Amino acid sequence: DLELFNKTKYHRANFIFLTKNKVFDGTQFHRVVKNFVIQGGNSDNIEVLRKRRNIGRYLLPPDVRYGYKHIRGTISIPSGEIRNAYKLASPFEFFITQSNQFHLDGEYTAFGRVTNGLEVIDKIAEQEVDGGHWPIHNVYINKIEVLD
Repeated sequence: DLELFNKTKYHRANFIFLTKNKVFDGTQFHRVVKNFVIQGGNSDNIEVLRKRRNIGRYLLPPDVRYGYKHIRGTISIPSGEIRNAYKLASPFEFFITQSNQFHLDGEYTAFGRVTNGLEVIDKIAEQEVDGGHWPIHNVYINKIEVLD
């Protein structure tokens, strides 16, 4: 279960929009770094790519001004200050911190937190990965729903 922060309006709205359009359904946690982050929302599945193409290409602006910390269970997206323009974020990916990662504060937009299910993050983080941090066995996101 996730709580999305009201103050990070663009990122919150984007995540809800993509969820309601089932863009994350069938994607994977494609980067797993134990004691750091699990990163999800990507896939080479043709249906996922088709959904993305139908939505279109856009980037999210940085929104780090509210002081949210990257504590264990923070959901975030790489979108730092504009001086680092390459950090404008792809709207289709996100990461969840497995442990406190304060060095990410002010550089990446924290837009929510895990409120229930941290043990799932730990289980994903235990997966065997290759040299590029890709899980040896695919870890799928079957479905994400907006509850409230």
